[in-house]
Amino acid sequence: MEKQFDVVIIGAGPAGLTAAIYAARAGLSAVVVAGAAPGGQAAESPEIENYPGAGKTDGYSLAAKMLREAEDFGARIVYETAIKADLSDKRVTTDSGEYRAKNIIIATGAGHRHLGVTGEEEFRGKGVSYCATCDGGFYKNKDVAVVGGGDTALTEALYLSRIARTVTLIHRRDEYRAARILADKVVSVPNIVRITGVVTEIAGSDRLEQIEVARIPSGVERINADALFVAVGGVPNTDLVKGQLLLDPNGYIVTNEFMETSAPGVFAAGDVRNTPLRQIVTACADGAVAASRLGS
Repeated sequence: MEKQFDVVIIGAGPAGLTAAIYAARAGLSAVVVAGAAPGGQAAESPEIENYPGAGKTDGYSLAAKMLREAEDFGARIVYETAIKADLSDKRVTTDSGEYRAKNIIIATGAGHRHLGVTGEEEFRGKGVSYCATCDGGFYKNKDVAVVGGGDTALTEALYLSRIARTVTLIHRRDEYRAARILADKVVSVPNIVRITGVVTEIAGSDRLEQIEVARIPSGVERINADALFVAVGGVPNTDLVKGQLLLDPNGYIVTNEFMETSAPGVFAAGDVRNTPLRQIVTACADGAVAASRLGS
C-alpha cells in the first residue's frame, strides 16, 4: 500500500539520518529508506576520532546513535531497499512497498573503487584505507603509501606527508592526472617517494606490513609500509536516478549550495553529490541544509 510523507529520504548514512532529524524536528513527516544495514560507509569505520564532540569512537556506534535520535524525533526508519525512484512523481518503490512524498532527498552515498588485489579485503581497516583525512592520524611518524594519480591521491599524499615519516606515492604512469599545482607540490616534498608501477599484492600478518609493486617498465619490488591509502576513484550510488538528474563527469549528482538538484523538490546530500570533501561531518551538514530547504 502506498504511503504519503512530506519527505522520503533514500539512504541511512550520516547525511540521510541528519536530514531525518532536522525534518522531524521541523514537524515534517519523514521516512528513511534505510536498506538492510543502515549507517553507510561510516558504520564500517573501526575508529573515528575527527567527528566533533564524539571523541574516539567507532563508526557503527556513531551511526547507531544518529539512527536512534532520528527515531526519537519521529522519523520513520524502514529497513527496505529502494529499487526504483520516479523523481517527477516523487514516488519511491522498495522491495516491500511504495512511498510518495512532496520531496525526496537522495543520500545513497558512494563506494570506493578497489584495486582488486590479493590482501586488499583482508587488511581493510588493518592498514588498508580509502580516506587519509579519516585514518591518517593513526599513522603519525610511520611509513605509508598512496596509490593513485588524480587530485585525490596527490592531495592525500600531501596531507599524509605532514603526519607520516615517509609517503610512497604509487602510480602506473610517469605523469599524474592531477592538477599541475598538486603535481609540482608533490615533487617538492622531501618525504614523498614517487614510484611508477602497479600494486599487485598486499601482505602482512595481523596488519598490513608489505606492498608488492610491479614496477614499470619492469621488475617487482616489495615496499615495507604500515598503511596503504587507495585513491583510485569513487563510485557514486546513483543507479536509481540516472537519466533523471544532472550528474557531473564522474557520475556524482550536481547540486547547488542548498543541496537542490536539477529536479524540483529533489535534493542530494552526502557523498553521492559533487562535494569537495567527503567526511561524516560534511555529510551531516549536507543533510541539515537539505532538510532546511524542504517546502522552500
